[in-house]
Amino acid sequence: MKYFGTDGVRGVANEELTPELAMKLGSALAYSLRKSLGRRPLIAIGRDTRISGSMLESALAAGICSCGGDAWLLGVMPTPAVAYLTRVEDMDAGVVISASHNPFEHNGIKIFGSDGYKPDDSREEEIERLIDDLPEEARVTGADMGVVVDKSEEGNERYGRYIMSCAEGDLSGIKVLIDCANGASSHTAEMIFRGLDADCDFISYQPDGININENCGSTHMEELCRRVAEGDYMLGAAFDGDADRCLMCDEKGELIDGDDILALMAGYMKEQGRLKGGVAATIMSNMGLGAYLREHDIPLAATKVGDRHVLEEMRRSGKNIGGEQSGHVILSDYATTGDGQLTAVRFMRMLEEKGVPASQLKKEIFHYPQLMVNVKVPNSIKKQIAEMPRIKELEEEVKAAFNGDGRINIRPSGTEALVRIMVEGKDESLVKAMAEKAEKVVMEVIK
Repeated sequence: MKYFGTDGVRGVANEELTPELAMKLGSALAYSLRKSLGRRPLIAIGRDTRISGSMLESALAAGICSCGGDAWLLGVMPTPAVAYLTRVEDMDAGVVISASHNPFEHNGIKIFGSDGYKPDDSREEEIERLIDDLPEEARVTGADMGVVVDKSEEGNERYGRYIMSCAEGDLSGIKVLIDCANGASSHTAEMIFRGLDADCDFISYQPDGININENCGSTHMEELCRRVAEGDYMLGAAFDGDADRCLMCDEKGELIDGDDILALMAGYMKEQGRLKGGVAATIMSNMGLGAYLREHDIPLAATKVGDRHVLEEMRRSGKNIGGEQSGHVILSDYATTGDGQLTAVRFMRMLEEKGVPASQLKKEIFHYPQLMVNVKVPNSIKKQIAEMPRIKELEEEVKAAFNGDGRINIRPSGTEALVRIMVEGKDESLVKAMAEKAEKVVMEVIK
């Protein structure tokens, strides 16, 4: 697609993702919905804490109103909160302005349908066509123009109350340190976790527009892990900029990644008789996840990279847990998308009920040594890399070197100008050697 990637429209704010593009997208979305519904559409807009968020929000709302849609401004709000409110408030669509875990200068726009799920490719393709070629009839005048309504105050409160209900009791037995990434959860986490009577402290919860994800949150776990290890916390939990991801650490400061969360939560859900159909995870998940699930007789379905593909598999097969190593965890009994705060709440419920330290639970999971390498590649060619003959040769070389006990995956990033290389295997020294070789080969083929 020309504008939409794996997770909406992304780019450097005011350079690639401009107010003009945001306005065109808002116009295209409103017109597309007005045509299909035969009436004025109602569209919710939420954003994270980036300095560019209000600029893009204004442009997006203007585009919506110019084509006969009404815009509900939810203000700073986690991505899963927008998905939830879109569904329960009977909105026709929800839009989130966020670049998730990326640095503050980036931003993005992603869309949810009225059911709280991301739209299918056909809807995105139609919006792309309309961005480039909006018919004259799309713009309206007079009483047909839309209006903007400020709903920023009540939205986060309603979402917070819902997440608290998902805890199914209080969390007074847990002492936790929470990293809000100076992002959207800075507006909700204190309400949720203090409201559940958890003994909680917070870091990175004072956003200023440019410190989102800056050496904090789920992409920078070092500080959280250090503080938890030095304190008397039972758990650390970190979200990303829009709070759809959650990574954790145990009481010793050891990382609990998305694969660990999936494994432990799936086992817990099976014990409770709540697990449906097994687990959905991407091909990037550690081979240790599959080993743990096989040991517990839990089926695993592997999907293409991206929480969108995980969710598609969950909906197709009826599974109620899935996610990614990065901390996107989808608990479909409660939500239609990944939700970091929901993940933390449910994990804490598991920890309290089991009554054992998180480190004791985590030691049941063996991680195969894994290395991730990012190579900067222009967006114009990054999707071609994996199909190049030299890359295909490299993959066969690595496969032969591991002799069944390892693998390599080379893929373009869906959100950044990068090619991501993942090498994994039982032999750590061989993993390192193959990762170094793969990086050199990719750099050679892009010259």
